[in-house]
Amino acid sequence: MDGQPDRGLRLLSLDALRGFDMIFIIGGAGLIASLCGLFPDSPFAEWLAGQMHHVKWDGFAHHDTIFPLFLFIAGISFPFSLSKQRLAGVTNGTICLRVLRRMLVLFALGLVYNGLFRLQWDTLRLPSVLGRIGVAWGLAALMCVWLRPQVRVWVSVALLVGYSLLLTIPAPDVAEGVGTLTKEGNIVGYIDRLLMPNHIYWRGVMDPEGVLSTLPAVVTAMLGIFTGEWVLRPNVSGGRKVLAMAVAAVVMLVLGMVWSLWQPVNKMLWTSPFVLTAGAYSLAMFALFYYIIDVRGHRRWANFLRIVGVNSITIYLLQEIVSFNGVTRFFLGGLAEVLPEEWGAVVLSLGYLVACWGVLWLLDRKKIYLKV
Repeated sequence: MDGQPDRGLRLLSLDALRGFDMIFIIGGAGLIASLCGLFPDSPFAEWLAGQMHHVKWDGFAHHDTIFPLFLFIAGISFPFSLSKQRLAGVTNGTICLRVLRRMLVLFALGLVYNGLFRLQWDTLRLPSVLGRIGVAWGLAALMCVWLRPQVRVWVSVALLVGYSLLLTIPAPDVAEGVGTLTKEGNIVGYIDRLLMPNHIYWRGVMDPEGVLSTLPAVVTAMLGIFTGEWVLRPNVSGGRKVLAMAVAAVVMLVLGMVWSLWQPVNKMLWTSPFVLTAGAYSLAMFALFYYIIDVRGHRRWANFLRIVGVNSITIYLLQEIVSFNGVTRFFLGGLAEVLPEEWGAVVLSLGYLVACWGVLWLLDRKKIYLKV
């Protein structure tokens, strides 16, 4: 394998990495945490279990990488789609209409996930994970269609610097002395309270997928787009591509750590240091998967993850619609009760993961995929 992607084909490494990311959403995080519970006196087990949860505010844990990695992967995919459409003679106007359609569909699916069909219009949460993916990816994709890479680099820099400066502005509706980077005092929450006070995650406070913090999320998607464009370059070997991505990941990590001396790494605010730190992780993980699968050609092991990756939005929505906990307890609840509590938690966590993966396996066997 030389690592040169066919512009008409999907990258297996990309589907596998998306599957790896989603594994933590469909029970992987719970399974790891329950396994750590078998070693209550182990500092490493305690640390690892903590990585399976979001930090409360400032800081960075593995669980905080899941969302930005998914958005980064969506960005990588777009240059492949764009190249394929342009080779087929599709105009830029039509491509943009397709991007806008996908934005709207993802935003609508986010509303469905938030409980649209409960018909509780007064309190329906408007922002969502899927909505942010749609809007942030969509804006980055539109820029990719119309702007040269050099221009997009400067736009990304401007967004990160400008957003950091915005976060220094105190919210006008809170008491003097409340920190501008606290949950109650940040300008991001003020915009959310102003526009949709009863339709946000922390009602009357802020939303972690709110309006203003979508701006730096656009850069997260753009970092993925830059990566996809780099991988598509025809005259660069796979090994050189991987090396360059590894170096870029280190540079982003250093920049993120230096920037964090001024503003913290914070997923809820999607701060600029968070963009760079999560971007470094995302790029490093893609480089690793790309090297193993597409450059070295070790592909067979990745099928387990690919099955999850090709239907990631499907299982994300299904978990909100179908009670996989109920299914797991129906088959394994009795066994879990007769085992020691710690082992029972392992059995139920593993059962949940197997149930989710089994549904995705069946869908893959039938070639059923939710395409947005």
